[in-house]
Amino acid sequence: MYRAIAANKRNTVFIILIFLIIIAALGFVIDYIWGNGQSGDYTVFIAVVIGAGLYTLIQYFFAAGQALAITGAQPIQKSDNPRLWRTVENLAITTGMPMPKVYIINDPAPNAFATGRDPKHAVVAATTGLLDLMDDSELEGVMAHEMGHVQNYDIRVSTLVFGLVVAIGLIADIALRLSFFGGNNRNNNNSGGNPIVLVVGIAALIISPIAAALIQSAISRQREYLADATSAMTTRNPPELESALAKLGQYGRPVARQNSSMAHMWIADPNKPGLISRLFSTHPPIAERIARLEKMGGNF
Repeated sequence: MYRAIAANKRNTVFIILIFLIIIAALGFVIDYIWGNGQSGDYTVFIAVVIGAGLYTLIQYFFAAGQALAITGAQPIQKSDNPRLWRTVENLAITTGMPMPKVYIINDPAPNAFATGRDPKHAVVAATTGLLDLMDDSELEGVMAHEMGHVQNYDIRVSTLVFGLVVAIGLIADIALRLSFFGGNNRNNNNSGGNPIVLVVGIAALIISPIAAALIQSAISRQREYLADATSAMTTRNPPELESALAKLGQYGRPVARQNSSMAHMWIADPNKPGLISRLFSTHPPIAERIARLEKMGGNF
């Protein structure tokens, strides 16, 4: 487990580098298209990279609040919902972690997520649908999973991925609009631009958000397996999370207020993807997660 936590911290740097490479490539493409292949000072390229870096830094500190605002989550104290509060409090004591802030989302879809920069600035949230569906032991399994994300520093990676995916999507969207509706290549017929370069550049702008989403999905699936294992080790009772996951698979529905950029934060996919979108799913199949927990059960 400690090796996994250390690996997560190292992977954070690696993930940032991958996304910065994508952003840098986007900046170069935008600079080339906007200058119609004649830009020599790379002003646009530098502006895009610096702007994306500043945006990501801001997101690092404020993405948790943004995720809570998107979902309409409301903070609670022990008196507001003693059952959820005590479950999280007991898990914090068991794992020796600081007590995270606890939120409830008024939504019938059963789901939960964790966010924040680190265990000292962590947040866990559960929907009213989850609280209604799960018994006490199943709720403990789910919240132990979310606390596992906190313990393993997955929340830091998730926060950074959330910000970087949004940044890449925003940059690509702005660049595509500029490519079609403005720019030197539209206003200067004698600029000598290469139409092949323009087509390749636009294709790169379309592909970049897709690549970012694929990276996001691959990262998230592995972290879900790790959080499941952490939950089992914390509670010493894998069947309670198995039962909870089975209910999530049977009664799951799309979360009303959520954003695709934060889909990887939830314990179960909040979008209920169809066949085509499974490639971009941020969660491994629930059946596979249950099968892994069943194998772990024999070791307790």
